[in-house]
Amino acid sequence: MAWIVLVLSGLLETGWALSLKASDGLSRLWPTVGFVVMLAASMAGLSYALKTLPVGTAYAVWVGIGAVGTAVLGIAWFGEPVSVLKIVSLVLIVAGVVGLNISGGGH
Repeated sequence: MAWIVLVLSGLLETGWALSLKASDGLSRLWPTVGFVVMLAASMAGLSYALKTLPVGTAYAVWVGIGAVGTAVLGIAWFGEPVSVLKIVSLVLIVAGVVGLNISGGGH
């Protein structure tokens, strides 16, 4: 169950990062509300997962999901530039998270 909550929390990290961008410096009400709600839910989920998962692995997975998700959706929704180096870097983040998990970093 902790892994499911952790993955959902990582997805919420992507959501709050994108909401923060859409809030235009916290000046738009609904994106700001979305940011605060998703931030709180993401942190609560990470906190729950840390009760049973190792902190290093859990945090790396959470950040990895958030970083890759935010970068991919930034490219898709906000027209951020894409390059081979950016794609390779995102793949390396995913590989690092997978490596941590298969190395015995999780329960």
